[in-house]
Amino acid sequence: MADETVGTLAELYLGNILYAIELAALSLTEQGKDDAAAYYRGIGRKLAEAHGRSKTDAGSGSGST
Repeated sequence: MADETVGTLAELYLGNILYAIELAALSLTEQGKDDAAAYYRGIGRKLAEAHGRSKTDAGSGSGST
């Protein structure tokens, strides 16, 4: 696909990205690096929330008034 962007790919693979981030956080927790794990979980949370907002915005932008 010639028109692929970071945003479109990230949205397409968001579930996989969030899973990988959580695996990294679990590994860091097992290593006793709780602050680093919290940092990565924060990134995952921000991505998930942004995705939820984009779905909500897309849904409210269409339809009749």
